[in-house]
Amino acid sequence: MARKKRSLTIMVSSTVYGIEELLDQVYALLGGFGYEVWMSHKGTVPILPSQTALESCLHAVKKCDLFLSIITPRYGSGIVDGQPSITHQELLKSIELDKPRWILAHDHVVFARTLLRKLGAKNQQQREALLKTLGFDDDEKLKKLRKQEELVFDDFRVIDMYEAAIRHDLQVYQDRKGNWVQRFEEHDDVNLFATAQFSRYRDVQEFLNEQFANKQEVEANATGGTSS
Repeated sequence: MARKKRSLTIMVSSTVYGIEELLDQVYALLGGFGYEVWMSHKGTVPILPSQTALESCLHAVKKCDLFLSIITPRYGSGIVDGQPSITHQELLKSIELDKPRWILAHDHVVFARTLLRKLGAKNQQQREALLKTLGFDDDEKLKKLRKQEELVFDDFRVIDMYEAAIRHDLQVYQDRKGNWVQRFEEHDDVNLFATAQFSRYRDVQEFLNEQFANKQEVEANATGGTSS
């Protein structure tokens, strides 16, 4: 009896609060296209009982075939001792591993980055300094600011996530690969992007096979061997 080929796995990395309906739609779409979808919102990320939630999530990034990140104005949970959130670290790990990745960023994130850069706040330290000049000069005032319902962001590090996604760390633009970030406003924008990128399952599978073959060839050349 022929062994059934496993489905490609795609990890969907995002915060959950406020976009539960969108995540349900993305999960259904990708599953319908034939992928095995790993998504914390649906409880399908492989959990390793002996590891922390962060370790399990980063292990999933390592093991998945494809990585889809949705950057929203909400930074996410899992922040320990001032470290980046779990979602942020998932994105950074996907870049470190050079995973085939597709990234969406909410329009508010893109707009805020542009506005803050025009005001001279180009990093987290400068953003905090700007808030202090606006009167939010202690932790208690910042907490009150974050509780206001009209506040768009709960943590400006979502902008750091966006800059990591566009490979802002690489000064030479030609060196930036895998840096396409699709802006979205409505749920339909995300669904359209997911459909356009992932509905052709065989094309994605062929792309992965080519990438794997190229990686083997590069590694073989680097060690003076031959690819098999």
